[in-house]
Amino acid sequence: MSQSYRWVMVGLGALMGCVAIGAMFSLAVFLEPMAASTGWSHAGISTAMTLNFLVMGFAGFGWGIASDRFGPRIVVLIGAALLGLALVLASQATSLLAFQITFGVLVGLSASAFLAPMIAAVAGWFDAHRGLAISLVSAGMGMAPMTVAPFARWLITAYDWRFAMLAIGIGAWLITIPAALLVRRPPVAGAAAPGEAAPEAGMSASAALRSPQFLVLGLTFFACCAAHSGPIFHMVSYATLCGIAPMAAVGIYSIEGLAGLGGRVLFGVLADRIGVKPVLVAGLFVQAVAIFAYSLARDLSQFYTLAVVAGAAYGGVMPLYAVLARDYFGQARLGTVLGAATLLSSLGMAAGPLAGGWIYDRFADYSWLFIGSAIVGLGAVAVALAFPRTGTPRLSPTGAH
Repeated sequence: MSQSYRWVMVGLGALMGCVAIGAMFSLAVFLEPMAASTGWSHAGISTAMTLNFLVMGFAGFGWGIASDRFGPRIVVLIGAALLGLALVLASQATSLLAFQITFGVLVGLSASAFLAPMIAAVAGWFDAHRGLAISLVSAGMGMAPMTVAPFARWLITAYDWRFAMLAIGIGAWLITIPAALLVRRPPVAGAAAPGEAAPEAGMSASAALRSPQFLVLGLTFFACCAAHSGPIFHMVSYATLCGIAPMAAVGIYSIEGLAGLGGRVLFGVLADRIGVKPVLVAGLFVQAVAIFAYSLARDLSQFYTLAVVAGAAYGGVMPLYAVLARDYFGQARLGTVLGAATLLSSLGMAAGPLAGGWIYDRFADYSWLFIGSAIVGLGAVAVALAFPRTGTPRLSPTGAH
């Protein structure tokens, strides 16, 4: 198969990631209309997002193992079928519990099938420019707020939230199922880059997951996601509470996504040129500062400015974890390692929506959400400083240096 197909794989990963993550994060746009229509609490609806991340984490671990064993195509094809089904069922839910199960459990289960398997597959297609390639796949996820969220807002305004979610579910089927059928394995699975040794080919999954490198990787990923999940999910509601018009508030969410798209590409190029660790640490620090600054924002221009900075920072750092995983562990176990890292990051993501909903229901304000999230973000910076340089020797099959 021609090496030119590797860029097709990048496009497929970006497209499916955009649809899956966009559908999941569109709940932020549905939050207020659903609460007004059904009488369900903010915390109750937000719990569906928390379930998304919890299920996504545990399922992502399983999907990563399955993709290493059976290849990525069957995994993403199952995910594509489940994604549309989950959204269609959620649109018809008549109780909060039914919605939490259909959207919270099934959407998380399906969305996780696209993340670790596709990123691992794309990483295997590239030796040079791997950081850029993975960042471009991740950029598809960053496009979600610019595509699915505004589309959902338009459908809700023109019709209602149930019709909007039903339409998005059907659209997900029409886009992701054909794309999944085009997915291919890397030409030589587990091959090392030119001039690199590949002792990790014989490393067991348990050895990789017990290694110091994975511990630092997982903890940083967890803290990073715990820091930004609440602010992202509750941004539309927070901006509205500050007096921003609803469509303009969705615009803030979209600007963050656009900035994240640029941040992914920029950080991927910088990581290829100057190394992953310094780029990651700098991005995490900027993220923490921007999150805190949101607690002080009140007018639209301030929100837009912070959306650019925060979006570029948290969007830019996200694909770097996959680059580090490939550098430390190689291709053979990459799906498993990324699946386990996704589990930890999803636990971090799960904390924010529920915490934000609880804070709002208790105080009718989101300030403590942003302050607490910024503190967690600084914790991510501290852990990231413990990353060994990616140029250090890789792990042996026993997990030692």
